[in-house]
Amino acid sequence: MTYSCARISLLVFLSLLYLAEANIRHYKFNVVMKNMTKLCSTKPIVTINGKFPGPTLYAREDDNVIVNLTNSVSYNVTIHWHGVKQLRTGWSDGPAYITQCPVQPGGTFVYNFTLTGQRGTLLWHAHISWLRATVHGAIVILPKRGVPYPFPRPHTDKIIVFGEWWKSDVEDVIKQSTQSGLPPNLSDAHTINGLTGPITGCNNSHGYTIHVETGKSYLLRIINAAVNDELFFKIAQHNLTVVEVDASYTKPFNTETLFLGPGQTANAILTANHPTGNFLMTISPFMDTVVPVNNATATAFLRYKTNTTQSLTMSKIPPINATSIAQNFSDALRSLNSRDYPTNVPLKVDHSLFFAIGVGVNPCATCINGTKNIADINNVTFVMPTMALLQAHYFNKSKGVFTDDFPGRPLTPFDYTGGNKSIPLSNLQTKNGTQVYRLEFNATVQIVIQGTSVIAPESHPTHLHGSNFFVVGKGLGNFDPLMDPKKFNLVDPVERNTVSVPTAGWTAIRFIADNPGVWFFHCHLEVHTSWGLKMAFLVEDGKGSNEKLPPPPC
Repeated sequence: MTYSCARISLLVFLSLLYLAEANIRHYKFNVVMKNMTKLCSTKPIVTINGKFPGPTLYAREDDNVIVNLTNSVSYNVTIHWHGVKQLRTGWSDGPAYITQCPVQPGGTFVYNFTLTGQRGTLLWHAHISWLRATVHGAIVILPKRGVPYPFPRPHTDKIIVFGEWWKSDVEDVIKQSTQSGLPPNLSDAHTINGLTGPITGCNNSHGYTIHVETGKSYLLRIINAAVNDELFFKIAQHNLTVVEVDASYTKPFNTETLFLGPGQTANAILTANHPTGNFLMTISPFMDTVVPVNNATATAFLRYKTNTTQSLTMSKIPPINATSIAQNFSDALRSLNSRDYPTNVPLKVDHSLFFAIGVGVNPCATCINGTKNIADINNVTFVMPTMALLQAHYFNKSKGVFTDDFPGRPLTPFDYTGGNKSIPLSNLQTKNGTQVYRLEFNATVQIVIQGTSVIAPESHPTHLHGSNFFVVGKGLGNFDPLMDPKKFNLVDPVERNTVSVPTAGWTAIRFIADNPGVWFFHCHLEVHTSWGLKMAFLVEDGKGSNEKLPPPPC
C-alpha cells in the first residue's frame, strides 16, 4: 500500500498534535538505603531517591509515563502503580512473580505505561515482601489541558500520605513471622507524610503542618500507604467534601471523618473557614474485632497563616471499633454518573463468582507451635511461583508454573460468619496452590467477596490489578443469593480499585475483563497477602489487534 505525500503529512501532523496533548513523562527512580530517625531511634530504610515518602509522580490523563528504575540496594525490588489500569501494559504492573521477575541488586528496569482515561490521585509502592512500608509515594493525575474539574477549582493541592513505622527492620519482622508461624510484630507508630507527630517519651518527633489562608479552598489528595491498618482521618472543626476516590469522581458529600483502607485514596476539598488558629489533624486505626492492631494515633497540624496564638484546637478521635463511622463513609460513596463521566455498570454477568476469604491454620513442623497462620480464598492458599505468571502465560510455559482451575466458589460451603463452632475442621487447613481463574476477553464478572469467621472475622481491604470495579452491594453476615441482589445499586455505584469487605460481612463487585494479561487479586493487608490471601485472573486475548497482550519489553 502506498501513501501520498499529503496523506503522510496529515499523519505526521496528527501524530504531533497527539503528542502535544499527551506528553511523555520521564522519571528516574534510584532504590537506595537512607538512614532515618523516628521515635528517637535511627535505622537504615529502603527508599526511592532517598525520600520517605518517595517522590510524587505528576502527569495528565492520557500521558505516557516512563520510569527508569535502578536497584542500588541488596534487596530484590519491584514497583506497582496502584490503581493504574495498565491497558495492554501488564508487563509494567509490578507485582513480583505475577507480571515480572524482581529487579535484582544492581539491576535496572523500565516501566512504561499510559494513564488512559484516568484522573485523580493514586499511589505507587514496592510490590515484593514488605518493602512498601518505606517504598511508596503519590501519583497525581491531572485532567487533560482545558478540561475542568467537575467541582469548583481549589486554590491549590496538598498531598497527605499515611504510613506505618517500625523501629526494627521491616524485612526482619516478616522473616521472623514466617519462621515462627506467629503473627508479625505490630508497627510502632503511624505517620503523616513521613512524620509521627509528638510522641510520649520522644521530644524529637515533629509533625507535618499544612498552612492555609482564610477563605481559600484546598484539594487534599489523601493516600493510605499503610501496610496493615485501615485508618480514620480528621481535622478538628473542619468538614471535608469528598469528590473522588481511587481516581474516580464521586458525587460530592460532606463529612468530618474519612475512612481509608491500605491502598485506597480520596480527594477531598477543605475550606479554610476560620479567621485564625491551629487545628489538630489525626489518623487513627479502625479494628472492630479481636485482632490486635497498632493503636497509635499520628498527629499533624492545620495552621492559618494569620495565626498568632500557640493554642491548639483538638479533635475527637473516633473509637477504634467505630464500625458505624467506617460503614457510613463507605455507604455515602456514589459515582458521579454525569454526561461526561458516565457509570457503565455491567448489567449482564458472564462469570458469577463467590470468594470466601479469611485466615486459617496449617501444620508447620519447624514453627513454634507446630502450626502457622495462613490465609486463603476459597480454601486455597496461593503459592508464589518462581517464574512470573505473565511470562509463563505469554510464552505458553504454564506447565509446572500455574494451573487455570481456581475454584469459582468454595468446594465445601459452610456458615461463613457463624463462628468457629460452625466451621468444619477441614476448613481450618487449606490447599496450597498456584491457581488462576481464566476469563475470556470482554467477559463481565461479578465477585461476591465473603468474609469468614475462621480463626477471627476481620475487615479485608481487597485490591484488583488491571481494572477498576463497581461496588454494587455489601452487607453483614452471609450473602443471600436470592434476596441481596435485589438491593444491588446498578445505577451509580462507586468505582474503585480497592474495597474494604466488612468484618463478618460481604461485598459484591462487578468489572469488565477488557485488559488481556494476568492480574493479581489480593487482600491489601500485607500480613494477609504474605499468608496467601491472593489469586490471579488470566484474561485471554481478544480478536482485534488492540485487544491482545503485546510482547514483553526488551
